[in-house]
Amino acid sequence: MQNLPKLLWTPTDDFVNESNLAKYAAWLRHEQGITFDNYEEIWKWSVTDIERFWESIWDYFEVISHTPYKQVLDTKKMPGAKWFNGATLNYAEHIFARKHADAPAIIYKTENCEACELSWAEVESRTASLAAAFREWGLQAGDCVVGYMPNIPEASIAFLAACSQGMIWSSCSPDFGVESIVDRFKQIEPKVLIACDGYTYNGKPY
Repeated sequence: MQNLPKLLWTPTDDFVNESNLAKYAAWLRHEQGITFDNYEEIWKWSVTDIERFWESIWDYFEVISHTPYKQVLDTKKMPGAKWFNGATLNYAEHIFARKHADAPAIIYKTENCEACELSWAEVESRTASLAAAFREWGLQAGDCVVGYMPNIPEASIAFLAACSQGMIWSSCSPDFGVESIVDRFKQIEPKVLIACDGYTYNGKPY
């Protein structure tokens, strides 16, 4: 037997018991009567009883659906599998459903400033403001909104505003180069461009 490398860290019992996986396993035991003795058993169940596993994940995380799903998985093939067919979800709704007043929503740092924070209230307010502007401009679900901006908080806010209204979002960082960005955006014909120095609609600043 070859010499094994030195074990650098082992979680404490408290750390294990407070993990997300331990909490999920306890929920399975209490809510669905499914019991596992170790991680290996949970893993085997998750890849053999696929539909039941993913339906339990749906229930455990309290996924919000505005229309009920007809079945968990229509057919086991890739590509072509359809999950939770019939369900209607909104990603932004789920993001703000988990907001916490005692924790920041975004922590960011640039080359020119120290780490800064945005509260959940501020992110939600700015998201709602931009979403309202989209509606005023006549945008509808299915319209495409694109961002020409680096990885900054405004990019996340613009994405959340777009998807909260059922719009399609795409973005490019300025370092892609003008020609590459124009080629990419022309393929999806966006209704709105959000620039890194502010919001613009049909060339007009917002």
